[in-house]
Amino acid sequence: MKHSSWHVLLRYSLRHRGPDWNGLKIVGNNALAHERQAIVDLDNGAQPLTDANNKFILSVNGEIYNHQHHRKQLGESYQFQTGSDCEVIIPLYIKHGTQLAEHLDGMFSFVLYDVENDTHIVARDPIGITPLYRGWGDDGSLWYASEAKSLKDNCSRIEVFPPGHLFSSKTGLVRYYQPEWMTSTAIPTQPCDLKLLRETFEAAVIKRLMCDVPFGVLLSGGLDSSLVAAIASRHLEQLANNPPANDESHVNWWPRLHSFAIGLKNAPDLEAARVVAKHLNTVHHEFHFTIQDGHDALRDVVNHLETYDVTTIRASTPMYLLSRRIKATGVKMVLSGEGSDEIFGGYLYFHKAPSAADLHKETIQRVGNLHLSDCLRANKSTMAWGVEARVPFLDKAFLDVAMSFDPAEKLHRQPTHIEKHVLRKAFDTADKPYLPASVLWRQKEQFSDGVGYSWIDSLKDAAEQAVTDAQLASAAVRFPHDTPQTKEAYWYREMFDEQFPATVASTVMRWIPKGEWGCNADPSGRFQTVHSSAVLADK
Repeated sequence: MKHSSWHVLLRYSLRHRGPDWNGLKIVGNNALAHERQAIVDLDNGAQPLTDANNKFILSVNGEIYNHQHHRKQLGESYQFQTGSDCEVIIPLYIKHGTQLAEHLDGMFSFVLYDVENDTHIVARDPIGITPLYRGWGDDGSLWYASEAKSLKDNCSRIEVFPPGHLFSSKTGLVRYYQPEWMTSTAIPTQPCDLKLLRETFEAAVIKRLMCDVPFGVLLSGGLDSSLVAAIASRHLEQLANNPPANDESHVNWWPRLHSFAIGLKNAPDLEAARVVAKHLNTVHHEFHFTIQDGHDALRDVVNHLETYDVTTIRASTPMYLLSRRIKATGVKMVLSGEGSDEIFGGYLYFHKAPSAADLHKETIQRVGNLHLSDCLRANKSTMAWGVEARVPFLDKAFLDVAMSFDPAEKLHRQPTHIEKHVLRKAFDTADKPYLPASVLWRQKEQFSDGVGYSWIDSLKDAAEQAVTDAQLASAAVRFPHDTPQTKEAYWYREMFDEQFPATVASTVMRWIPKGEWGCNADPSGRFQTVHSSAVLADK
């Protein structure tokens, strides 16, 4: 990277992601900058991080959940400079070289500069929970950033850095995350171990309570967020009664879990969230937004999300508004339920899966694309306001369990097997129920639907007014790449192109149901006929 233009990294384009502090290290033609969101080691974890001899410089976005394990394993072989969970990346690189990412359990994107060898190492977590982009300048410079907006003025080419990959300037790009369930063409045949599924997910939630700041849970009242809330609430109750001496969860902030929900007045999600909050005895925060609030935020949402995908924008807008309200409470970290629908075939269009093999292949593809859809939404909608979202369903150990049993158990066979039946069954315990039955067996409701059915209807109506028939008919002329097919898609694409060049448009993926299965192309769950309030024809 040419240091002549390093200063752009410290402009305000990423300040929202790290409002607590910023740092910069320059060595020769290399510059590493960081905007800090302080979650762990608030006093001493400022970045970029260095070792005691300044041989390595590290900038990280993320959380390393097994950092204490590595600190114990490393012993006195490395002199730690901070209590930051991310600092373990430096000694792991010293010990394992370019294999270091395989030893990390967490969500992360990082750039590590090896000064003596003039080498930079770049890696992203297995699923792409944290965003990472790379770009190339016409002057030969190479850039990395958490958001594409930091690259658009300096790079003539921009790409999404692939999840589960590590790049070395000496040896190139390698894929380090290759679990058997993702790479094998064989369809699993072993039955699901419900106890193992439940316990592995419980462990995934608990490890994500590691923080030094107030935290909470996003609670839509759907199955996924409710299970996350139930497990977190149980664990906090247990710790409050019997706090361990080596507790890393730092639950002294709030012995009771705080939960957060948003929707239009009388939205389906709000009612269900209240039921869950009462069952779990959380400190519940219910926020309302209006149609106008949502419409007013659309351009900002497109700017923060860096996408024009219809379903992402529909769902991100209320999540963006909710994150702003959460920020005002002092909460800096939330648990969220993304990933479950991709893993278990939870979207309503999966009802049309022709076979277990087809369902399994589709879930693998959906999980593999999460970094372009729900992970992007969860991270950027919350980080727009300096709130970090953690997603336990995308835990590596849990993925190994959930993606490795017979997919026939994920097939939807109404009325006995509704979507995510096997997950519901794993938590359907007679002794101290995790959730009320009305929530545990509630039909899948996509977030953009659950906040209020009139939300999506209003967007379609507004797009109808904003885009003419003639404009849509000639969309291919204006947008030859990834041409929008509906007025709503055209409307969002206009907002996107007003803020980003074509180099960023190439990083966007549109989320649509499986057309080959005869599914309606609209991504809303209400446009699948199995929905209890199905819309049978597009507006």
